[in-house]
Amino acid sequence: QVQLVESGGGLVQAGGSLRLSCAASGRTFSSYAMGWFRQAPGKERAFVAAISWSGGITYYADSVKGRFAITRDNAQNTVYLQMNSLKPEDTAVYYCTAGNFLDIRTTGYGNWGQGTQVTVSS
Repeated sequence: QVQLVESGGGLVQAGGSLRLSCAASGRTFSSYAMGWFRQAPGKERAFVAAISWSGGITYYADSVKGRFAITRDNAQNTVYLQMNSLKPEDTAVYYCTAGNFLDIRTTGYGNWGQGTQVTVSS
């Protein structure tokens, strides 16, 4: 098990940027694939980005490709989501997650943070 705590959310104008962080506890962080999902009001939780344990492989949802970047620092037990050119439709609660394998499905992950709110105003 790994405990995850997200931070960095907030209110930003369209076109702006935010960087989300997810701090993980435990000494096995580097063995986990990590992901970011988001959930807007009235919608299902949706895949945003994922990164392999080494950081060498990344996946992105088509809606964020070219605007968002997922990275990780295994020495700091932290994964990041840099979000640029934000749009109002990016407004959601963003969740960090850890799993044994790289996956774009929520069912592929067993550890979730509490989420951080991102609101993009038009």
